[in-house]
Amino acid sequence: MDDEGDSIIMPQIINSKKILIFGVFDGVHDGHLSFINEAKEQGGHLIAIVARDSMVEKLKGKKPMNNEVERIRNLLEIHEVDRVLLGDLDIGTYNILKEVAPDVVFLGYDQEALYENLNEFIKRGTLGDIKILKGKPHKPDTHHSSILNKK
Repeated sequence: MDDEGDSIIMPQIINSKKILIFGVFDGVHDGHLSFINEAKEQGGHLIAIVARDSMVEKLKGKKPMNNEVERIRNLLEIHEVDRVLLGDLDIGTYNILKEVAPDVVFLGYDQEALYENLNEFIKRGTLGDIKILKGKPHKPDTHHSSILNKK
């Protein structure tokens, strides 16, 4: 309310297109920033889903360098990211998709297994019409987490 007692109408993001990205985001580097910018260019509200520490350990066989709270904090510092949530506790349940109900899931060029798995899951028809897009590589020979983490 302003001084006159009139209501101030705030823009709502509810009707905005929701773009969802998945990742570990362990040490945000130029490749991540390029991916985030490309996802944001799809328009709308960008929501980053951070893989839980336990999930990273299951999928990669090792703990992330930064814990999930630190990784969330790092993403929240990026202007293009509107919201950050923790991912599912169990592989392949995609409960987060039901919770967020995105219009678009935007995947990295190297998330091929996730791309295939999500397509199969979405084809079952329980989630509605979600578009899956893949980003372009950004200097994959030098800006991939697996390479940068070896340095």
